[in-house]
Amino acid sequence: MGIVVVDVCQTNLLATIDIEEILEEEFPEVAVLMNSCLSFCGLCARVCFAQVNGKIVHGKTIEQCLDNIRAAIKKELAQYD
Repeated sequence: MGIVVVDVCQTNLLATIDIEEILEEEFPEVAVLMNSCLSFCGLCARVCFAQVNGKIVHGKTIEQCLDNIRAAIKKELAQYD
């Protein structure tokens, strides 16, 4: 288990890419958890989003959301430096 946890809803557009492999390869300190539902259905239907250590991170596109997730991970990891 990583020190940064990224939760992704399986029905969100982020689930269409291999986000687990992408993030866990790039950040060994990260654990990506795919969940059947994160209970943000309105948000999930409109934009790509995930939770990084419980904080919602979103973007208009998959690429933008992935960039925002990376930034949030780096912010979380900076607390341990």
